[in-house]
Amino acid sequence: MRHLTGCPRSFGFRQPAEWDAHAATWGGWPFDDEEWRGQLEAARTEYAAFARAVANCEPFWLLVADDESLDDAQSRLGSAVRYLRVPMDDVWLRDSGPIFVTRPDDATVSCVHWRFNAWGRKFDWQLDDDVPEAVVAALDLDHFDAELVFEGGSIETNGQGVAITTRQCLLEPLRNPGLTERDLEHVLAEYLGLTRIVWLELGLQGDHTDGHVDTIARFVDEDTVLACVAEDASDPNHDVLAENAARLRAHFKVIEIPTPREARFFGEERLPLTYVNYCLANGSVIVPQYGDYNDDRALEIVRHAFPGRDAIALSSAAIITSGGSFHCLTQHQPQGALWKAPESI
Repeated sequence: MRHLTGCPRSFGFRQPAEWDAHAATWGGWPFDDEEWRGQLEAARTEYAAFARAVANCEPFWLLVADDESLDDAQSRLGSAVRYLRVPMDDVWLRDSGPIFVTRPDDATVSCVHWRFNAWGRKFDWQLDDDVPEAVVAALDLDHFDAELVFEGGSIETNGQGVAITTRQCLLEPLRNPGLTERDLEHVLAEYLGLTRIVWLELGLQGDHTDGHVDTIARFVDEDTVLACVAEDASDPNHDVLAENAARLRAHFKVIEIPTPREARFFGEERLPLTYVNYCLANGSVIVPQYGDYNDDRALEIVRHAFPGRDAIALSSAAIITSGGSFHCLTQHQPQGALWKAPESI
């Protein structure tokens, strides 16, 4: 396993589309009831159902933080998943894990280890910042190290060099102070092979990630975006999401999908409920459900957006109390041979 400081693009790598074939999905078993606001048991029940759904489609690597987590996960999942003991602060691997990149010329796979600081130092992060090292060590994967603070949920790509993100997140000053929009575009071009970024402004109210795009807009093919809309004009998300959808229409075909009809709160904090935080696995798309009036309708919209995939509806009502859903919890590993860097570099 070698750490490289060069740029992936110079070796022919780019971030692939998420609907491309996967070799595996990586996730982390929920732990620490205080971190989960007293919802740990319910979150673990939902997570177990989710992990089984993914593992029915492709290998699932489950990171466990301690002995209790390992024992609990094994009691629920048995041999359905692969276990890896890794110290963690939290389990949102979309953001703390590496981002995998592929080289189309020879179908090889590497990844980028970004810096992680818990969405602008909101929580403890020192252990999570080392999660990518555990992943690449398990794979014995030559990879790239980047000094940029960056989270996988903040970017959505079509696999052809085009991406969507939000200024609210990427320009938030506690992540990369002093970097401009142009600076960020340059780094993302070098490390993810991006040639064009469409910038949205804001994300959902109550999203502690500062507007991650994977809660508001997702590509379903190279030219089509599934975009959230809030149908109630009195909803504080209504105007923000309407503006996002209008911007997206200037560049892509847009399929609108409603947010849940009923706002949900944990204490006084609004939760960022969304149906586009689905998880793609080989042959399926796993869609979060909240016991809301719009659950069935949203499921059908996602089903039609991904013809040929099984649309699986699973509860995320407990998981969302900690701020995210299925996509936030996982990082996908594209199919392909693991890259070995040339000895000359």
